Amino acid sequence: MLYPYPVQYFFCTDYDTGDMSKFMQSKIQASVLISTAVGPVRGETGIAGLKLDFNYGLRLQVPEGDWHVRISDADSGKVFLEQDVSEKVLISVETYYVRWLVDVAKDGVYVFSHTLDVAGQKVYFVYFHKAIGDALALFPYIRAFQRERNAEVSYYVMDSFQELFHRFYPDIPLRSQAEEDTYATYVLAAGVKEQGYAPLDGRTIPMWQMGQFLLGLHTPVTFRDVAKWPLPKRAIKEPYVCVGIQATTVLKGWLYPNGWNEVVAYLRSLGYRVLCIDKDRELHEMDCVSKIPEGAEDFTGERPLEERADLLFHAAFFIGLGSGLSWLANAVGCPVVLISGFSRCWAEFPTPYRVFNKLVCNGCYNDLKSDFLWKGCAFDRNSKRWMECSTTISPVMVIEAIDRLRRDEQR
Repeated sequence: MLYPYPVQYFFCTDYDTGDMSKFMQSKIQASVLISTAVGPVRGETGIAGLKLDFNYGLRLQVPEGDWHVRISDADSGKVFLEQDVSEKVLISVETYYVRWLVDVAKDGVYVFSHTLDVAGQKVYFVYFHKAIGDALALFPYIRAFQRERNAEVSYYVMDSFQELFHRFYPDIPLRSQAEEDTYATYVLAAGVKEQGYAPLDGRTIPMWQMGQFLLGLHTPVTFRDVAKWPLPKRAIKEPYVCVGIQATTVLKGWLYPNGWNEVVAYLRSLGYRVLCIDKDRELHEMDCVSKIPEGAEDFTGERPLEERADLLFHAAFFIGLGSGLSWLANAVGCPVVLISGFSRCWAEFPTPYRVFNKLVCNGCYNDLKSDFLWKGCAFDRNSKRWMECSTTISPVMVIEAIDRLRRDEQR
């Protein structure tokens, strides 16, 4: 049994959900899994049986007795919970950074008070998802948190990402689980329809800024601000450009007829080799086919991300979508021409070479009234307006961004 007493969950946010019972059920199931991974409440308070830590949210274990607990925000003073408690474990639904203030009374006398302070404490960061773009947006904030909060940090990420992030952070420990004396654990999540994991929906702000709000930091950062990719050996002597034409769904792609072929032909006329570095050579989805452009060299395949990073490091630039490869190129310092209509022009990381058509329907991913991730385009597949955010981005627009990038690089 993980906890010696029944668990009571509490909120510090008014959640906008029509079915609170269903929401709580899903949160409790997730909390049980996560709490099982981190173990029981271990933080000693100096009072027998009373324990406190901040692993996957605030966790306060209260033994039998005449106890009174008040939990609030140390900055605003807002009280989230105040009640008599006995033989319970109080756990916050919120797992992101809150500067909690916990006051506990016994027999009518306040005997314990603690304000969250991670300075000098062990803090563990966990990323459970498979999306490399989200990881590259959020992981710079581990270093930022370490510097701003003076914490002793470590992290977990899935096996296929471990070597990549070790190269970015060779001095930060990668751990399969939190150490027993870990003071706080934070889940790194984009916060898209994941209430409790983040203080706001990640679709409402630029993705590269999400970690700032998730961890309560003062300044947004990217990997280029906090880490440098170690200089790799150049494998290709000739000047080359990398392209990535695929994403998690074809609806994130650039669907202008023959668009990629025209751009690749233009790049080759400039003297570049063009390397297609997607995972799949050809992808079929929703009656659409995404395959290596004519004239591009086949560098596809399920290759390690660090190999892709080395290749991107020496590329003249990268042309891609709102996908993980664009985030990877940006992280290692490769200029990015980013083509995307499904997201707003501000949604990804800052780049002056963002290509989008503002004169048509666009950005439904960042529109909270839409359900892009699951339903795709709002227009019928046979409509002339189907995916117009993508189909109306012309090769001329992409080539203009390429020319502008090349002029900027020559200055």
